[in-house]
Amino acid sequence: MSRPINLTEQNIAISGYDPVSYFVDEPQPGNPDITATYGEATYYFVNAENKAKFEAEPEAYVPQYGGFCAVAASEGKLFPINPETYKITDNKLYLFYNGEAGNTKPQWEADEVTMKANADAAWARGNLIVPEM
Repeated sequence: MSRPINLTEQNIAISGYDPVSYFVDEPQPGNPDITATYGEATYYFVNAENKAKFEAEPEAYVPQYGGFCAVAASEGKLFPINPETYKITDNKLYLFYNGEAGNTKPQWEADEVTMKANADAAWARGNLIVPEM
């Protein structure tokens, strides 16, 4: 069963941010001229070195829950993210909504173990919904 991926209309993942940059230093917008495709998504990279790291082991860098908000996933929902609001736990990238309705990262951090268990279970079931905006 394929899972949804949070993509732009041009099939760009993480709003064009380099997934490797989260693990190297801090999130950075990638260069649209340095890309790799994994699954349905195109990823941008800041340099050829990051692209090579990604291509060697993409699962190590792709965000959890298809790049949707981890808190929303824990509630069985698919919700957009702010690519600069993130957390790395156990070498996995988690992204969060941070906008007009607030920042969800503090919710995640308040009970990460339960939130992660709920999100993992919802993701495994594959029945996440897109809430009405």
